[in-house]
Amino acid sequence: MAHHENYILKVTAGPTYDPTTHQDVHVNNPTPVTISTSHLDARIHVRIKDYRGLPSSPPTSPYFTHPHHLHDRYSIAFTLRPKRALSGAHLVFGNDFDHPIRDRLPPLFDKAFGIVKWWIDPGLDGDVYGDKPFLYGPLLSSINVLRIGAKGEGAGAVEGEAEKAGEEVVFEEGAEGDGEVVRRELGVPEEPGARRKFFLQGERREEFVFEEGRVYACDFFNPYLDFNDFSLKLGYGLPTIGIISHWDGQPLRTHTLRYVLKDRETNTELFVVSFQLIPTEQSDTTTGQESGERRETEGDAGEQGKSTYVDEGVD
Repeated sequence: MAHHENYILKVTAGPTYDPTTHQDVHVNNPTPVTISTSHLDARIHVRIKDYRGLPSSPPTSPYFTHPHHLHDRYSIAFTLRPKRALSGAHLVFGNDFDHPIRDRLPPLFDKAFGIVKWWIDPGLDGDVYGDKPFLYGPLLSSINVLRIGAKGEGAGAVEGEAEKAGEEVVFEEGAEGDGEVVRRELGVPEEPGARRKFFLQGERREEFVFEEGRVYACDFFNPYLDFNDFSLKLGYGLPTIGIISHWDGQPLRTHTLRYVLKDRETNTELFVVSFQLIPTEQSDTTTGQESGERRETEGDAGEQGKSTYVDEGVD
């Protein structure tokens, strides 16, 4: 059985599944990864509590001291500015794989998935036993926070100003500028849980369009997946489900968990965030080169802790 000390995490992000298109993600850094394609412009923040990995990054983020995130273990937060209209009925967010994982799934997976679907995300759907397994949820009903921003030159101004000041950006449910009109005209509830339930109905997702040129801020987070020891902790009386013990000795591709934003109408990935477990001995050279850098970064973490929160998210 493998132990989490034998592995180190590496996070990358890019516009496609192809890892050669990815760039390293500096976890817990207030500066986002930026992705620009013919489909959209995106800015992605990744936060992980007790982070232990590559590239060198602070071990935590002021994000986790925000009252709404005290118990969360990680966050993938992003803004989108579509360059073409994207249907709310076809935009999904979740995990997929380009190889079978059925023989790697841990015990109790079916029970755990049932709890996740019933309690956490009723819109989640997929096939984990197929040759190309996937678990997707409609973005509108799966994402924890959705903030509809303005359309035009002023869009995203608040986030940009906060980043220039080195401040942490924490998105909250709501809208900015004429995004408030969009939300009101569609009758989208103001509270995140009510909004997620609202968009479980397919006809309501059909009515929603992610407009060209408008900025949307999203945050996906939960307290269940612990990247520090690579385990799923669902609670509800279920034991902790270790991940590495079921991946040990397998090819490196089975050590990768990727999150994808996808247009299912065209079967096009819009961006991909990849979390890869690398055996520690394979990363010794890299970590040695970065050790001084890491100490300097971690020393700056206290300075980041005084950052103020920008709840508006988008402007």
